[in-house]
Amino acid sequence: MKLCRSLFKLSISCFISIFTVISSNPVTANNSFFGKISLSPNSETVKKTVTGYTGGAFSLSSVRKRDANRNLCIGFADPKPDHILVLEKDFPKLNIKVSSGGHDTTLLIVGPDKKTVHCGDDTGKSKDASINRRNWKAGTYQIWVGSFKARTRKTYRLSLQN
Repeated sequence: MKLCRSLFKLSISCFISIFTVISSNPVTANNSFFGKISLSPNSETVKKTVTGYTGGAFSLSSVRKRDANRNLCIGFADPKPDHILVLEKDFPKLNIKVSSGGHDTTLLIVGPDKKTVHCGDDTGKSKDASINRRNWKAGTYQIWVGSFKARTRKTYRLSLQN
């Protein structure tokens, strides 16, 4: 009987440990709330628009404090990315913009090598976030659209254009 209790306690302990590891991993490679976006620069102009909504209390600065351009990575979202972006070829230029009607949104994009990170906040006088960069490498990118305040749910359009 003593052996059964010990084995039971060990089993419960292992289950809790495994569950903790699985549930604490906030980033999943090809899983997102609003689906996958595939882009290929086959024509002169590439334009794509998708929709979603902000929300969550996961601090985007826990992924990275700043990007390579020293932009702060701020805002709150869900641990799971909102969108998965697949660039089928290299893009010389790409502009990614949030349109939420002027609500305070943020952007975090993690590249295929997990070292490439782009962060965006206000765009000019607008509180909506955007990222306009050159030399995007082919691969899979994770995109989070956040809000400046935790647990703020706002609908948005995410526009991608070269």
